[in-house]
Amino acid sequence: MTPKFAAIILAAGKGTRMKSALPKVLHEIAGRPMLGHAMAAAVEAGASEVLLVTAPNQHAVRDYADAQGIKTTHAIQQEQLGTGDAVRTAFEATEKHDHFVVMFGDTPLMRPELLQGLAESSADVTVLAFEPEKAAAYGRVVLQGDTPTAIVEFKDADEATRTITLCNGGAMGLSRAALEKYLPQLSNDNAQGEYYLPDFVALAHGRGDGTALVMANAEDTMGVDSRGGQAKAEALMQTRLREKFLDAGVGMQDPDSVFLSFDTEIAADVVLEPHVKINTGVSIGQGTIIKAFTHLEGVSIGQDAQIGPYARLRPGTKVGDEAKIGNFVETKKADIGEGAKVSHLSYIGDAELGMNVNIGAGTITCNYDGYNKHLTKIGDGAFIGSNSSLIAPVTIGKGAYLGSSSAVSKDVPDDALVVTRAPEREIKGWGKKFRAKNEKKDS
Repeated sequence: MTPKFAAIILAAGKGTRMKSALPKVLHEIAGRPMLGHAMAAAVEAGASEVLLVTAPNQHAVRDYADAQGIKTTHAIQQEQLGTGDAVRTAFEATEKHDHFVVMFGDTPLMRPELLQGLAESSADVTVLAFEPEKAAAYGRVVLQGDTPTAIVEFKDADEATRTITLCNGGAMGLSRAALEKYLPQLSNDNAQGEYYLPDFVALAHGRGDGTALVMANAEDTMGVDSRGGQAKAEALMQTRLREKFLDAGVGMQDPDSVFLSFDTEIAADVVLEPHVKINTGVSIGQGTIIKAFTHLEGVSIGQDAQIGPYARLRPGTKVGDEAKIGNFVETKKADIGEGAKVSHLSYIGDAELGMNVNIGAGTITCNYDGYNKHLTKIGDGAFIGSNSSLIAPVTIGKGAYLGSSSAVSKDVPDDALVVTRAPEREIKGWGKKFRAKNEKKDS
């Protein structure tokens, strides 16, 4: 059983390489800010509290954290004097915990099980380590047998140490005793002039205190500090999500062209055709087919439905079992009943469609008057002819028929037929006269 611990999340970095007004840790991966991924991983691993370290002016970061429903204590690092100083700031903000896991707010791919491993370690200092394809400028983990004895930053390492392939993964598990003993001993006598948290390893080993190692994959530890890094993290996260759903029985003809969100819910036997994009807040029921080039956001879809191709379902849309939303259809805040059909070239917004409603091509619900949105209700079994305009607020009764090209602004009773288009007129020779008149103007 994982002991209760506090997660110290370091998020005070400026992120200047992102070249963005948005704080680095609020940039999204799979529809969730990187900080959100870190906080969620910590809680899933068993953290009872998040100690969030931010810079003084990072109000947006603190506001986001407070909105996540996770117990969060804020620690403000007045100056960026290194990871050791950041942890000292967090430690001074609490007296409640015996175990701590230190992690970074810009590592969205960190797996909860790795944090669990750090928390469950009986050692005073536990290091997360990995072996990259290229060790590059990572700090090196020095071992004696299987026991870490030091972490040496690349800039401070001699040539022999730089040949070590085991690298520092950033996250650490620490006991309260270790923090009490070693925080006062940290020195900034190094190439960066900063207080390095990894120096805890050498301090603990020198005093004969326990140190341990948890191994990770390179992608688990990946920190994002640029737009290029964000793109790489997005690609890795999408691969994880696709693999999860493929393993759960979701069909994908071209997985690399499908984009998912962190909170996507998809049942077994759903088929996602190529170039489907699923934003946040989407659930899809068993047996549904999402056809190519469809875009979903904030949508609930029932079982055995068909959506697309080229459909856009916007937030607030609910699609019932066996319903059909066809090509070039846009919906918004629409409750579409079981077996209903909106097959092509229509806009359905702020609407309630009953069971087995049939919407003809080119139909729109005119839901906005310039100030307010209004509701359109269509009863079970109603038929709406092509190229119709439903001027809300309006109710179409059960089993009613609306003739093609009708514009309806008054309620239609059950089983009624309404046709509003003007009678057809024929004016012989009008075209010839019209052309002649306009050709004279051009001459």
